Amino acid sequence: MESTKVFEMEEDLNGLHEECGVFGIYDFDGGDVASSVYYGLLALQHRGQESCGIAVGDTDGPRKVTTHKGMGLVNEVFTPEILEEMHGDIAVGHTRYSTAGSSTRENAQPLVLNYIKGTLAVAHNGNLINAPQLRHELEYSGAIFQTTIDSEVIAYHIARERVNAKSAEEAVARAMDKIQGAYSLVVMSPRKLIGARDPYGFRPLCIGKRDNTYILASETCALHTIGAEFVRDVEPGEIVSISPKTGIVSDKSRCLPKEKEARCVFEYIYFARPDSHIDGISVYSSRIRAGKYLAMDSPVEADLVVGVPESGNAAALGYSLQSGIPYGTAFVKNSYIGRTFIKPKQSNRESSVQVKLNVLKEAVNGKRVIMIDDSIVRGTTSDRIVKMLRDAGATEVHMRVSSPPFLYPCYFGTDVPAREQLIAYNRSVEEIRQIIGADSLAYLELDRLKDMVDGLPCCSGCFTGKYPLDPPKEDIRGDYER
Repeated sequence: MESTKVFEMEEDLNGLHEECGVFGIYDFDGGDVASSVYYGLLALQHRGQESCGIAVGDTDGPRKVTTHKGMGLVNEVFTPEILEEMHGDIAVGHTRYSTAGSSTRENAQPLVLNYIKGTLAVAHNGNLINAPQLRHELEYSGAIFQTTIDSEVIAYHIARERVNAKSAEEAVARAMDKIQGAYSLVVMSPRKLIGARDPYGFRPLCIGKRDNTYILASETCALHTIGAEFVRDVEPGEIVSISPKTGIVSDKSRCLPKEKEARCVFEYIYFARPDSHIDGISVYSSRIRAGKYLAMDSPVEADLVVGVPESGNAAALGYSLQSGIPYGTAFVKNSYIGRTFIKPKQSNRESSVQVKLNVLKEAVNGKRVIMIDDSIVRGTTSDRIVKMLRDAGATEVHMRVSSPPFLYPCYFGTDVPAREQLIAYNRSVEEIRQIIGADSLAYLELDRLKDMVDGLPCCSGCFTGKYPLDPPKEDIRGDYER
């Protein structure tokens, strides 16, 4: 399924990406589940658009695991013919964007290992901060790695611990004692579906149920897509084991006190789909609140409030509701452009942003426009969008950002780059305003983040440099190019 064409990677509109989405399912009645995984991954496509894969097992059959992976979007990698050949009642799926390890077919997940206890399939969302050390130790003990991703380090440790552990979930627990960083895991053993979340809760994971079928997924939107009901979130530090004999069994021995938990706040600002709920908080409502806070703290006279799609839309609506300034649509996004596309050459007139985004001239011509976006990373996209609005006739362009300025890199599964590449590094807000060409610029106040998520403990290290655990001394985010 991997294309022979060579594509040049182009920065997406908002310039930020999260590593991936995970999905697991177990039908206790023995029905085939591959198509459900497919639709679940479609719902999680926003979390990763570089590669995807599904591994399906049959708990009543010959213990065979059927796996298919490839580069590209879910509907490009999987055809009806492929799905029809994937028989089994238990499965894991994955959709990936690389923040550690290059974007190649070998690094696509789930990872499937055959070992003395059978077959293990692992799907991972996040970033380990001690992956290089663990990998080095495994290599010296004879491990041969097939990928460059830290997820394989996790898979190896689970497989090795399983030899002496009483159960697969105990092997996962022992592996968790060694790995450090951000991870939500879905693990398929021959007879169990296991979910695990790091003690800080950086990345989301939830449990769903449809009739006699149980589901694990990164976001609740994937549950709704396949007609499943939300049961609950997997708690930070928790391991859940799902099987017909025991139902859902929970191990919370690795959970931290609530005040030490540190969910990634960008799940609520940008990563998650607005129709998802994460740890009891509506993503849509959190973005509405962010927009309202921007209007309260950074008001400006204008005729129209618009959002940069998609994550800026809800914040723009919140700004409008609070300020009374009309909310409107100024941008048309090309929904058929994926994460990877052929970048226009410099000799061409086409702008990479204009290929993905166009302005409705009738909506902005002659108006003072407030433009809401979720973040400014390098600033190269923001200045182009501001110019597009001006070219369409906007008399003023005021930019409001529904997050604080990025000042530090992220080591926990978000591709916030090194400080020197961040436009806010060593620059004032006024200097940034001048670079992007806006008439005014304001960011969400740092102390508003906690209110935005109803007081839920979150990590804000990319804004403050204060991380919930010590970051690595070296950049562990891999060899991808951005």
